[in-house]
Amino acid sequence: MTARRAITRMRKTSGATDIATLREIALSFPGVKQGTSYGTMAWRVRKSFIARVKEDGESIAIRMDFGEREILMEGEPGTFFITDHYRNYPMVLVRLDKVHPDELKRIFSNAWRKHAGKRLIEQLDRGRAKS
Repeated sequence: MTARRAITRMRKTSGATDIATLREIALSFPGVKQGTSYGTMAWRVRKSFIARVKEDGESIAIRMDFGEREILMEGEPGTFFITDHYRNYPMVLVRLDKVHPDELKRIFSNAWRKHAGKRLIEQLDRGRAKS
């Protein structure tokens, strides 16, 4: 599913994400470890940063390709945004109260897959095949 289609689908359903849901999503992926970054909750896989809660406690910074980031920010500027600090980093800021948990899980999955490695990806795919 493309990012644009995912946005359209998420608009049709209500729901927002909170920190507890974010944490549940993050820890549902094999190899994800919770820690801190800049004093806030953060998640990594194989020592690679995936996401962290921003200091405001209402948004997160999550890794993402520049192309997908632009599509999401254009389609949902109230949900996805950047500040000057993040302009040159492959990351997007996400307002948790505006993002549907399914959309956040899709975004987290994309970031995780880029850094998880073959063994962990196979582990996740095997687990989903059993479900």
